[in-house]
Amino acid sequence: MTPGRAPPPGPRGLLRRLREVMAEAGTVEERLGRVVRNIAANMVAEVCSVYLLRNDDLELYATEGLNPDAVHKTRLKVGEGLVGDIASNARPLALADAQNHPQFAYKPETGEEIYHSLLGVPILRDSRVIGVLVVQNQTRRQYADEEVEALETIAMVLAEMVASGQLSSGEDLAAVSRASTLPFRADGRMLSEGLAIGVAVLHEPRIHVEKTIADDIPYEKERLDAAVASMRDQVNRMLEAPDSDIVGESREVLETYKMFAHDTGWLAKLHQATESGLTAEAAVLRVQADTRHRMQAITDPYLRERLADLDDLANRLLLHLTGKPTHSAAENLPDNAILFARSMGPAELLDYDRRKLQGVVLEEGSSVSHVAIVARALSIPVIGGCEGVIARVEPGDTVVVDGDHAQVFVRPAPDVITAFHQSLSLRKARLAKYAAQRDDPPVTRDGTRISLLINAGLLIDLSHLDETRADGIGLYRTELQFMVRPTLPKAEAQTAIYRRVIEHAGDRPVVFRTLDIGGDKVLPYLVKHPEENPAMGWRAIRLALDRPALLKVQLRALLSAAAGRKLHVMFPMIAEVDEFRRARRLLDREVQRMVNLRKPVPVGIAVGTMLEVPALAWQLPALLPLVDFVSIGSNDLMQFLFATDRGNPKVADRYDPLSPSMLGFLHWVVQQCRAAGKPITLCGEMASRPLEAMALIGLGLERLSMPANAIGPVKEMLRSLDIPQLAGFMAGLYASPEHSVRAQLEEFARENGVIV
Repeated sequence: MTPGRAPPPGPRGLLRRLREVMAEAGTVEERLGRVVRNIAANMVAEVCSVYLLRNDDLELYATEGLNPDAVHKTRLKVGEGLVGDIASNARPLALADAQNHPQFAYKPETGEEIYHSLLGVPILRDSRVIGVLVVQNQTRRQYADEEVEALETIAMVLAEMVASGQLSSGEDLAAVSRASTLPFRADGRMLSEGLAIGVAVLHEPRIHVEKTIADDIPYEKERLDAAVASMRDQVNRMLEAPDSDIVGESREVLETYKMFAHDTGWLAKLHQATESGLTAEAAVLRVQADTRHRMQAITDPYLRERLADLDDLANRLLLHLTGKPTHSAAENLPDNAILFARSMGPAELLDYDRRKLQGVVLEEGSSVSHVAIVARALSIPVIGGCEGVIARVEPGDTVVVDGDHAQVFVRPAPDVITAFHQSLSLRKARLAKYAAQRDDPPVTRDGTRISLLINAGLLIDLSHLDETRADGIGLYRTELQFMVRPTLPKAEAQTAIYRRVIEHAGDRPVVFRTLDIGGDKVLPYLVKHPEENPAMGWRAIRLALDRPALLKVQLRALLSAAAGRKLHVMFPMIAEVDEFRRARRLLDREVQRMVNLRKPVPVGIAVGTMLEVPALAWQLPALLPLVDFVSIGSNDLMQFLFATDRGNPKVADRYDPLSPSMLGFLHWVVQQCRAAGKPITLCGEMASRPLEAMALIGLGLERLSMPANAIGPVKEMLRSLDIPQLAGFMAGLYASPEHSVRAQLEEFARENGVIV
């Protein structure tokens, strides 16, 4: 810097000054002291303090403005005080009157009682909080967004300085990043079922940016642009490469990912970060952290899941900037890899050798995430929602993934490993047995044939029809194709998908359920209105009747796809007969429209309704003459019957589907449909468990639709069942005052040799 010349204002000048400080002689404490003085001057603040996480406490390491005797003496627990709150939530906090905040914790040794306003940001390293950077003012100051962003940029640079040992000793860094070596179990959410045992692999490559402050800003911008172009080419090649696994919805996911890669707003933010004085790598980290902070404040589940795509792009761009290989290098992946990530985009999952990848564990993620959709298509078990698991796992740790029960065991004890190897062997043996029995007819001991169908919603699911020898698809969820696209699919695209489904099924029926969106099924291109109880709000047929153009386009596509064949279509969440009549009129008009245009139409159309809302049951006498079939949606029906929120863990399992009230209700509905001569099917989780399926058959159902992997165990159960014997037994259960008759049904199965 030229003598006598002040550094330019703003973060760019401060970053330049910090680089000079690091080059000056002195101890770690002396350098850190100069750092906080420069930050305080740049931010026009009376106080600047740095707290670092050490042995689970936030320790005051340096300060300008507070009592210097408090350094290394003042400590706060994570979550304690305002500094602890910033560390606990990993997000900035700007307060004009900090002392009146309920989280304020006064430390008399600091002498901070004269300072009113506070701005603090977390110091993050590898997405983990390693400290907090704070500035304070005596006046009640309203900090601008630009000041928050500037302090976050400085905190990012400080994190790299701490990690490199410029601002802390190696012992300090070890205290920050030390992980436990004890066994532990983490619970999460099942995103893709399955069981796997393997070794931990950290998805994020731990790219440590050694240089954060730019020497030549135009050069850094050129590097950034070149890396962006290279990354985009890689994404394009991924889409263009022939790969039999990347079809249908999986390809739609990657098309959405490509859209993010070409987002001009994202590139503009990267350029802005480099212009502030950061290197290209540091700019990517800075924008990634800012995007993550903003996206995590969004409550919309679909939009929050797009954070994984943006994280994926940022990590991929860093790899291009550093010249390091991408994650797909098969030689670096063990044969039994269990992948750990905070979040993932679908392209990152496809980077890995699927022959070696056994399971995935995510700190975030939901069932509507793109990575979950692709993982299910590839039969990879995935557990999401395992908060904090990455901080407690080390590469090479032995890991057990129980996707069926949403549990992860890290560094399990030998007896746990032995038990899971036994479970895995039994699982493989059962699957082999079911495969050997797939040609056995689903006929009970008394000679009754039960129709077993599968639930589907993705093109990859179609292969299960042949694998299981199912009688058809009892529920095809059409909304999944809408959920993986960035824009509303046109009629031609919908027609192509539905035609592939029908052609693959051949002579086997496919029951298409029209769009069941709303609630927790969010489409990015439809305006979402906040609802206190979305499960019972503006969703499914209610939304479709209010937006008839959406339903008309879908019905038109279904009719075109089924031209010359039989079409089965049903409407979801019908609560009263009038709703079915209105939906049926829309279908009839679309049929007439095609006839008028002399376009081919289906040779026959069977129109049905989902029975999910209990109110519809009391209109069955008026409804049944109008429908060709009825399908019971047991998941929503049970939710509404017991007024129980399925998403609330405190009550989700409070009521048993094998309760007398549920079974009695279903028995009455089946009798009504039988008397009217209308076929009735049950679709839902209740049909997928052998004991529950046994009860359903006992109360009179002869058509069950379930996930494909349930066909084998349910068929094995029914082939050992005598229906008249079970029906007679169940006749005495419907009026029981018990919470559940599960125990009685289990005893019946044991005494009569029914395999459940």
